[in-house]
Amino acid sequence: MQQAGLAWLAYAMVTVFAFGTYGNLLHAGQLGMGDPVNGRYKAFLFVGVAYFLVAVLAPVVILIANGTTWDLPTKGVGWSLIAGTAGAVGAFAILLAFGAKGTPAVVMSIVFAGAPIVNAIVSMAVSPPAGGISSIRWQFVAGILLAAVGGYMVTLYKPPPTPHASAVQHNAATSAPSLGGHSKSN
Repeated sequence: MQQAGLAWLAYAMVTVFAFGTYGNLLHAGQLGMGDPVNGRYKAFLFVGVAYFLVAVLAPVVILIANGTTWDLPTKGVGWSLIAGTAGAVGAFAILLAFGAKGTPAVVMSIVFAGAPIVNAIVSMAVSPPAGGISSIRWQFVAGILLAAVGGYMVTLYKPPPTPHASAVQHNAATSAPSLGGHSKSN
């Protein structure tokens, strides 16, 4: 798999695994904070720390090791900051969705079914097909529709959690005694 030309696929699969586990790990971090009001923000703070370690320190070490010039064109810096902001806003919105009673299984299914659709539309807007919109093949349109239907079906028909898992999640998320049958949770 590490042949010339297929390294991109290996890196893409690393990303699939990282992003595929992200929602569950983030939700666990949120619950692990033990703070029903601010737990998600505390968890996001440590997401930021992790971004600093991985996205700031690692590239600096690699750039220094490669003897880079520190010429940073404004256009590249600007687009990179916008990209980072989009990623951070998306990550923060995932936490807000969890706080609004969304579960990792549902939220992440919607995110990962919807993101390829948005990517396809934005990519075509930035770099339109050579033959115009009429040159778009039906298989592409079918793929977009299948992504949407797939996200919907995964969300609608996800298996229910085991009673033990639900109790563990509830206990981890509850920090105050129940008042009138209601408890606060993230």
